[in-house]
Formats: sequence, C-alpha cells, structure tokens
Amino acid sequence: MAVKICPEHSEERCFAFAGRDLIVRPDGSPLAFSDLKKLKALHEKADFIEEKEFGYCAVGLPDGTLPDGFSAKPVRQVFAEADESLVLTLSRARAILTWHAETKFCPKCGTLMSDHESLTAKVCAGCNKLLFPRIEPCVIVLVNKGDKILLARHVQRNQNVYACIAGFMEAGETAEQAVAREVLEETGIRVKNIRYRGSQSWPFPSQLMLAFTAEYDYGELKLQEDELSDAGWFDRDECPATPPPGSVAYKLINGEV
Repeated sequence: MAVKICPEHSEERCFAFAGRDLIVRPDGSPLAFSDLKKLKALHEKADFIEEKEFGYCAVGLPDGTLPDGFSAKPVRQVFAEADESLVLTLSRARAILTWHAETKFCPKCGTLMSDHESLTAKVCAGCNKLLFPRIEPCVIVLVNKGDKILLARHVQRNQNVYACIAGFMEAGETAEQAVAREVLEETGIRVKNIRYRGSQSWPFPSQLMLAFTAEYDYGELKLQEDELSDAGWFDRDECPATPPPGSVAYKLINGEV
C-alpha cells in the first residue's frame, strides 16, 4: 500500500508539516521516526503516510501547530538550503500529504474513499472510481526587453518582493499559449519567442511550475489591478527584492536556466 502508517523501525527520511512549515528539532536537525510517533499521538487528526519507493514517511499536522519541544521552518527556506535530492523528496511528501488530507469523498458519487492497496491512489467502494494525486500545471515567465527584464509585485504575495509573471494553465491551451495569455492579461503587453527553460515541483499545494523566457513584442504596461500592485522594466543588476534561492523564479531572474 502506498499510503499507510510507517513501520516501527523506519530508516527513511521523516518529515512533519504544519501548513507551509516543516517541523524540526530545536537544533534544526531532521526528525526521527520516534518524533513522528510522538507528533501523531499528540494530534488525533494528523495524517501518516509512507512511500517506500520514494524513501520517506511523513505526518501532516493542522496548520499553525507547533508542538512543545519542536521548531518550525518554512518549507520554502528549506528549498533554498537543501540539496536537490532532499528538495524533491520533501516536495512529494508535502504534495501527497495535502492530497491525502483533502481527498476524502468520491467526486463522482460522494462515497467515502479508501486507500488503494498497492498504488498511491484512492478507490471508491460505491462506483469503483480510482483517483490519483492531481498536479496543477502553472507557467512562469521572465519577459526580456533588450537589456531589461519585466518584474511585478503581486497583490496576494509578499509585497516586498518583485517576481516573474505566473499563472495557472487553462483547459485546452498549451503551455506557450498560457504564457502569452497570462502576460497579456496581467500586464497588457504581448510577447514573442517563448522558450521553455525548465520546471519545478511547487507543493503549495500541488503545482508544477513550467518556466519560460519570452521577448517583448509590443504594447504598454497596463496592470490587472486585482493581480498586480506594481510592475516595471529593470536592469538585472539593479533589481528590487526578488524571490530567494530555491525557486525557479530565482533561477530565471538570475539567468541560471
């Protein structure tokens, strides 16, 4: 079974999450399986999962929870500090935990679903529907205009940070079409020469970020005010505060992809 309580003597990586925070020991060291057992015992509604093929077990605590004797560290900060192997495992653990906690009832008939015996999936006893974890594809793009790049301050994010234009893909469109649409909707400009640069799992809660660069074509900046509070063209060496390391946005802005 792909989603279940961990074995008594697990040698896998052990994670505990509370919302967007990773729970660690006070000295910052990673958790042991004994810590997961303690956390699970403290919180009746906490979820336990294990995926042996991915080498981890994890517990999900209610958002805002910080048990005595533990510390919290933002997952995004861990992304900036950890090696790629840990980041990939951490991303999957958080995404699967979120899916497991939020996927309780069959979307077809409403019956309570149960864990599949061998797959990372849920099965409905009412209509036999099989449901796998869903990934939400998003595009993120750095637009170039000569020696300058387009950065924007987003309404619903950290107001001190300027980042790339990004958004969810819509049904029926390609990733490149989504790039052109998002830039036009949010900034009023049109782009050309859209090029794929890479991707990143972004488990907040289950996005797959598809990174692109594009060139300015024509148009004047006209912001979608419910999405952006400011935007402008910046020299790379004179940018305002931008996303920290650990994100594909950082790599785009700093020319690493």
